[in-house]
Amino acid sequence: MHSRFAGITRRAAVVATAVSATVSATVSAAVIATVIALVLPFVAHAADAAAVDAALAAAEARAVELRHQVHQNPELSNRETETAALVAEELTRLGYEVETGVAHTGVVGVLRGGGGPGPVVAVRADMDALPVTEATDLPFASTKRTEFLGQEVGVAHACGHDVHVAVGLGTAAVLAALRDQLPGTVKFLFQPAEEGSPPGERGGASLMIEEGALADPAPEAIFALHSMPAPAGQIGWISGANMAAVDQFEIELQGKQAHGAAPELSVDPIVTGAQVVLALQTIASRSVPPLDPVVVTVGIFRGGERFNIIPGAVHLEGTVRTYDPEVRETVIRRMREILDGLTAAAGATYDLQYTSNAPATINDAELSARMRPVLVRAMGEGNVVDARPLLAGEDFAFFANEIPGFYFRLGVVAPGTESGGLHTPNFRADDTAIPAGMRAMTHVVLDYLEGGE
Repeated sequence: MHSRFAGITRRAAVVATAVSATVSATVSAAVIATVIALVLPFVAHAADAAAVDAALAAAEARAVELRHQVHQNPELSNRETETAALVAEELTRLGYEVETGVAHTGVVGVLRGGGGPGPVVAVRADMDALPVTEATDLPFASTKRTEFLGQEVGVAHACGHDVHVAVGLGTAAVLAALRDQLPGTVKFLFQPAEEGSPPGERGGASLMIEEGALADPAPEAIFALHSMPAPAGQIGWISGANMAAVDQFEIELQGKQAHGAAPELSVDPIVTGAQVVLALQTIASRSVPPLDPVVVTVGIFRGGERFNIIPGAVHLEGTVRTYDPEVRETVIRRMREILDGLTAAAGATYDLQYTSNAPATINDAELSARMRPVLVRAMGEGNVVDARPLLAGEDFAFFANEIPGFYFRLGVVAPGTESGGLHTPNFRADDTAIPAGMRAMTHVVLDYLEGGE
């Protein structure tokens, strides 16, 4: 039960005792009127809990319908035009103040409560899909194809952002139905390009912030959730480090081309590159304290045109994941030292391009602690589990760096079904996760607006 109502029974008992004492003492009508005035607000508040449940039930079917529509029509980062139009239309229908075109295709919706003054709180939902060909048995599976980096690809919501949009719009519908009771203001941020903007473009949370998404009105806290291949309705709670900083590096190794039968005439960038790949793995094992999480992964090693030619250059590309800014700086320093030493020994040269993308997503400790009992009351003790940090990235971090943020996880796999991992063709989210996500998000927002217990 929402915290606003959690203390009703206790307070009502106190008032009932006061009424009994008053009547037994046969006090004046004025005293009785005072007691009635105290009782009536609690009676009215008790009805509000039922109103929340009724609003959730009323919004569920439409949220699931919207999920199907978004899932069948996925759009890549910075190309979410149809999704954004659908979101804007729905928010307008619900009576929100709507702004479109934020960070290209982002949508901002503002609901000003009629229940008196209160805080401003934000909810973020990301909208973009991935260049993945869906391979699920869902009746509303995506068959869409488009061009990505010069190739024709399938497009699918293989990271559950269709669920995020549906939960966001469903929660928006619930809060709109409760508008007259809401103190303060709720701001919904439907974000494009969470998966990263196309090359040469900007987008995502950082650009939304630059374009005023956290201003006028300025929220003092922000919430978000993410689909996970866990039991549907299960909530993963975590405080502190949640998702990692996501960096990207590109290395060009320049050697000297020669015949494969005359290696002494070459400066072999393939051998040097192989040594670089192996040496980079020593950063985690020998340069960073063992209890500090770090990943250095080379995902691309490209070079050569013919089996009997030592090429003149090779290209390496990869990612670095960290939580601690000092660890991040250690990785960058050691990469340069390793490249300096190995290329000097081989007689080669190098160029390193290191790009720092989203920072680590850190859940605000105080806000997270406050929301755990709220989630337990809303979802049940057994449905809230302590989650472990992940080295995946999330640009919700940009929002959480500006204001306190709480980012939790939503299980989406129905009993008796299976799902692949995030970003895979057979990632399969069940519709039953949507009302669960709506309930969880609605209650954390209501608790924040009401100021907690």
